[in-house]
Amino acid sequence: MYHFIVLVLSLWYGKEAPRIEPKQSKSLLRSFIVRQYEGLTINPYQGCHHRCGYCYATYEWSPDFYDKIYSKSNAPEILENQLKRWKAEKIGPVMVSSATDAYQPAELKFELTRKCIKVLQKYNVPYYIFTKSTIICRDLELHKQYKDNCFLVWSITTSQERIRRIIEPGTSPAYALFATIKKFSDAGVRCVVNIDPIIPLVTDLPDEIEIILDRCIKAGVRNVFGCILRLRADIWERMKTMLELLKMKDRIQLYKRIFNFTEPLRSGYNILADESYSKETLKNLKEMVLRRGISFGFPDLVASSCINNKISEKKPDMTNQQLTLMKYM
Repeated sequence: MYHFIVLVLSLWYGKEAPRIEPKQSKSLLRSFIVRQYEGLTINPYQGCHHRCGYCYATYEWSPDFYDKIYSKSNAPEILENQLKRWKAEKIGPVMVSSATDAYQPAELKFELTRKCIKVLQKYNVPYYIFTKSTIICRDLELHKQYKDNCFLVWSITTSQERIRRIIEPGTSPAYALFATIKKFSDAGVRCVVNIDPIIPLVTDLPDEIEIILDRCIKAGVRNVFGCILRLRADIWERMKTMLELLKMKDRIQLYKRIFNFTEPLRSGYNILADESYSKETLKNLKEMVLRRGISFGFPDLVASSCINNKISEKKPDMTNQQLTLMKYM
């Protein structure tokens, strides 16, 4: 079994830092629909340093997602050209990034996210940024000057270092993320925490979520929302390894009950958790969030924005209740 785990981790964790290669992109701004969000997205990078075992972006067309990072070197120029040619009078919010982390370590060298943000601001385009990184601190002043037209979203999965080092080994610790969030909220930037994914039997206990929410209060977070883990064939293989490393091997069979599946899983097939489990988990999350006076749900950038997002170039002066899993035992 040890050799099996080593083999899986060599493909997932990797023994070396990922390679970074430049790549020319033909387009950057694309339509994007997922769950409660519908809008546009840009991804200045393909692949990610963070090596989250539950990552949804590890599609079959990107088998080297963990080991090779493509920097789209012409991303800022392509984005500006697309905005110049935008036919509609207005443009919806842009998500930066939907299939990678905009502030992964490669950003320190290439600054593609920073350059793309400057383009979005130049054309008065509202944006969301999703990240698990503290590198975003470098751009505090950049986002601060646009604070009424953006939301910064930190995805935080767990506050327990022992768990984080196994399920998302390349990410920043929760305490460092909350220190970063505090800097932005103190500067007046609207900060959001996305507890995603909520991992059954690993990060779903109310006590764990309560700790995250209490830290949200101290950091000045305005919105919190979350989603339950989804399974796919590749994610499930990594999930089994994570459960073994967490000494939770006995819970592998419980997963099959929670997600109602038998092996082998079909490639590319997404499996959702049992509806009763999902409803109860998210209901309790909502109650815990609202009890703290924080808004629950995906933040509406269009409704809350004080800036008209008409396309034009800007002028230079510009729960106490415990979750029960007995039915799955």
